[in-house]
Amino acid sequence: MDRLVLCNDLQEPEGPVCLPDGQIYVVEMAHTRNCVSRIDVHGRRHLIGHPGGRPNGLAIDGDGNLWVAGGDDQRLVCMGPDGTILNAYRGPEGQPYLWPNDTIFGENGLCYMTDSGIDPDAFVDGQAIRADFRTCGYAGRVFEIDPRNGHVLRLLDSGLRFPNGIALDSDGRLYVNETITGNIYRYDLVSSTPPERELFGNVIAGSPDGFVGPDGMAFGDDGRLYCAVFGQGNVTVIDRDGSVAERIPTCGLRPTNIAFCEDSRGGAVVTVFDAGCVEWLDLPCRGRLLYRPQLLRK
Repeated sequence: MDRLVLCNDLQEPEGPVCLPDGQIYVVEMAHTRNCVSRIDVHGRRHLIGHPGGRPNGLAIDGDGNLWVAGGDDQRLVCMGPDGTILNAYRGPEGQPYLWPNDTIFGENGLCYMTDSGIDPDAFVDGQAIRADFRTCGYAGRVFEIDPRNGHVLRLLDSGLRFPNGIALDSDGRLYVNETITGNIYRYDLVSSTPPERELFGNVIAGSPDGFVGPDGMAFGDDGRLYCAVFGQGNVTVIDRDGSVAERIPTCGLRPTNIAFCEDSRGGAVVTVFDAGCVEWLDLPCRGRLLYRPQLLRK
């Protein structure tokens, strides 16, 4: 498989968003940066802005605004294309977000977001993860949010152990992975409130000793789910029936997320935490269409 490092001037990158013109947005989680950056078609990094706090997930709407999960004291932050903070949402009154992790827009124009359920400052120090990560308490949740006002419309699930990556399939079903267990869960957003948690698959190979688990993920137009597995050094491909179809090695041990390219080159990009880079993979499919609602439209 052909592969290429597009940019290696990054510090703890996450949350890639690919644009039709070939540019890529990422967040950089390192305390020395804590920012949103743009990578141009020549591989050069450009600072967009600082959403505050530790940014983690990233999505873009139809107006070009950037939605950052985890910025500004663990909020969902909306930034303009120039880096100006337009809005910041803390979560339900009395039950604020603990660690907004990843986010995606649905065809209905709503925002779906995972909350890993633990204070990041109590979980990670630089690149060191707390030793009792398997047994410490988590209060992970999944939210359905109206991005026009930040109101939480539904708590879709709770009691998860570090919910992380999030994706939607072509039928509008929501997928959320759980880093500590390696499980991927599926939710039918239409059939019930709250929707039932259905086990779809698992991405962990064997019984790892260290911190290993699913991170960001995205659907290809082949119907398969491509999941970056942090600590396992690969993108694990899950078939339609939930079985592992393939494991694609990455240039570092800690890939954090994957996004399909939207320009003519095709393939997908992977953010790699320990290598500080964005790596391009020549995959045999394009990505599933991502919804980008125009929220400013009246």
